[in-house]
Amino acid sequence: MNKVNESVTPTALITGGSRGIGRACALELANRGYHVGINFAGNEAAASETIELLREINPEGIFHKFKGDVSDEAVVKDVVSEFLHLYGRIDVLINCAGITRDGLLVGMKPEAFDDVIRVNLRGTYLICKEVFRPMMKQRQGRVVNLSSVCGVHGNAGQTNYAASKAGVIGFTKSLAKEGAARGILANVVAPGFVETDMTAALPEATRDAMKEAIPLKRGARAEEIARAVAFLASEDNTYITGQTLEVDGGMFL
Repeated sequence: MNKVNESVTPTALITGGSRGIGRACALELANRGYHVGINFAGNEAAASETIELLREINPEGIFHKFKGDVSDEAVVKDVVSEFLHLYGRIDVLINCAGITRDGLLVGMKPEAFDDVIRVNLRGTYLICKEVFRPMMKQRQGRVVNLSSVCGVHGNAGQTNYAASKAGVIGFTKSLAKEGAARGILANVVAPGFVETDMTAALPEATRDAMKEAIPLKRGARAEEIARAVAFLASEDNTYITGQTLEVDGGMFL
């Protein structure tokens, strides 16, 4: 694969990019003319399908998949190194990789807590750290980390998930302060209830109750979250950094 012409087309790396919000972000950026690399943990078929969808959107685009666990430091180094080798630069990082291990606190095993923190928070730290140096050398970059309304407001049965996503918010605020002098803007998008494979696994009664609590009376579509992410990641965003944008249909008004 040839390297991208560094002076022309912006590039983006999206973790958790094979499905759900991550895939929607990849498709949105491809529509906007970006070259996109997607990281995925294990679902090769879903990742390949996403790459094919990207190529259908922009046959001239350069799209590549990078397999690896974002919580593994050596893997993250390899992913970012390969991305930079193929694309020449990294303009945008979008962190969508995440897992849940839901359960009430009194019955939650330590490994369920640790696994969620490891992927959702440690993974965000590791990959942001790895892309920060090349962005600093470029003196420009955009980082958008996916949190959740759970990280802002909490949610029963998700102490581990809420802790990880609250951590992402605090991490990103600090990252924004560190990156500002080098032209790096870092923000958070915190979705509410989104129609994805993850929420499809919930009982129907739970899904209906959640939708009823939303003023718009429906869950978000993944592409609606992606459009918010894409704005914060774009050159149109020149002065927003360290902020958390809740995209929740008015759930917490």
